[in-house]
Amino acid sequence: MSIGYAAVWFFVFSLPWENFIVIPGVGVFSRVIGAVAVALTLVINVISGRFRRWHLFHVAALLFVVWAAAVLLIVYNPVQMPKKFWTFLQLLAMVWMIWELAPTRPRLIGLLSAYVLGSYVSALDTILLYRRAGGAAGRFAGGGGDPNDLAMTLAAAIPMAWYLGMTYHWPIVRWASRGYLPIGLLAIALTGSRGGMIASFVGLLIVPVTMTRLSPGKLALAIALLAISGGLAVAYVPRTIVSRLSTTTTSVEDLSLGGRFRIWKAGINAFVQRPLIGYGSGSFKTALMPQLGSASQVAHNSYLSVLVEEGFIGFLLYMTMFMAVFLSLMRLRGMECRAPGGYAEAFYSRKAALRF
Repeated sequence: MSIGYAAVWFFVFSLPWENFIVIPGVGVFSRVIGAVAVALTLVINVISGRFRRWHLFHVAALLFVVWAAAVLLIVYNPVQMPKKFWTFLQLLAMVWMIWELAPTRPRLIGLLSAYVLGSYVSALDTILLYRRAGGAAGRFAGGGGDPNDLAMTLAAAIPMAWYLGMTYHWPIVRWASRGYLPIGLLAIALTGSRGGMIASFVGLLIVPVTMTRLSPGKLALAIALLAISGGLAVAYVPRTIVSRLSTTTTSVEDLSLGGRFRIWKAGINAFVQRPLIGYGSGSFKTALMPQLGSASQVAHNSYLSVLVEEGFIGFLLYMTMFMAVFLSLMRLRGMECRAPGGYAEAFYSRKAALRF
């Protein structure tokens, strides 16, 4: 079990910088690690003969992937399965792997720390890229990735880092998590991603909703971290990026947001044409082609993308996963229900297990 968990931990650690290392003929490094971790998980379960009982979340995830496969194979019969479907399958394998090898709250908390530490790699590389370029580039993204994707990846680590920084018992991990807040926020700002900025604000909501649970010392530390984060942004973020980010409000008021509202409107119209089964995984651009022509782009909206591609049935299964976690989370009390650690409690506490 310990070897398998180590593989899972390293896989989660590699996710935020998955595009940094590419193995010729194989793919990105994180996929290789993920494949090894899944294989170890399967071997461990077969040898032990024990499989954990699934939660409603896992059932909904499995049905979602089955539905996506059925629509593609029965209705559209593509020459080859799209990459997005294989991504769904990989995500299902990852969920199952974590469920099997992280049966306790401490192990799940360990995976949160792995993601935060991995986010450091992308964040620091983005900052170093800015230092090397001397502000010449318009936007910055470590590892040569997409700035918007990187910003979302780094923003996801914000609530994890906050929770670990205020609760984790190991000083090294605790202080490393606290240090991620100013570094991660600076890196997100350097990407110039307006969506990433909004996601960061959402992630930072964990700060005010947990402040009542903090001691005076931790409260002072929290205020200091936020002040440092703001100071770094003012000192280092180029004016061109600040100008871009400042247009977010105007873009929303003008129903523009970089052309996203036009795409979303076209997506809703496409959904109305095939509301039940959708157009199939990975077909969002194709579905919008009659309305937008060759100018059609990605959805920039996961919910709309699922609605158009998988139809109402697929969207219902997708939302069932969210509701399963949310309902489990609502059973908790105190700081746990406001932080990522709440997911650990919801899935692994004995009291919750009895209700499932």
